[in-house]
Amino acid sequence: QVHLVESGGGLVQPGGSLRLSCVASGSIVSIYTMNWYRQAPGKQRELVATITKGGTTNYADSVKGRFTISRDNAENTVTLQMNSLKSEDTAVYYCNAATSTILTMGYYWGQGTQVTVSS
Repeated sequence: QVHLVESGGGLVQPGGSLRLSCVASGSIVSIYTMNWYRQAPGKQRELVATITKGGTTNYADSVKGRFTISRDNAENTVTLQMNSLKSEDTAVYYCNAATSTILTMGYYWGQGTQVTVSS
């Protein structure tokens, strides 16, 4: 079993910054791609940022230049530094990881953390 736990969400004014963190724990053999998704009210969940085990990153066009994804393979953590936040960044943010255990491999999700950008 693999557990992902996000932290760092909250309320911030437009133009502000937040740093989200996600830690994976459990019977982990290896973690491959780690992702951040978000889902705003009434909208579909969307991919925000991706980072491979080797550190290659990719971003949604809407966050390029403002968000930075990073990971610590030794600690099984992934972070999302969010700068110059806009009201349209308001959403529940989810951590997702492609993970292998001794029994299986699959994509695991965290429970989500709320980010609200408002004045």
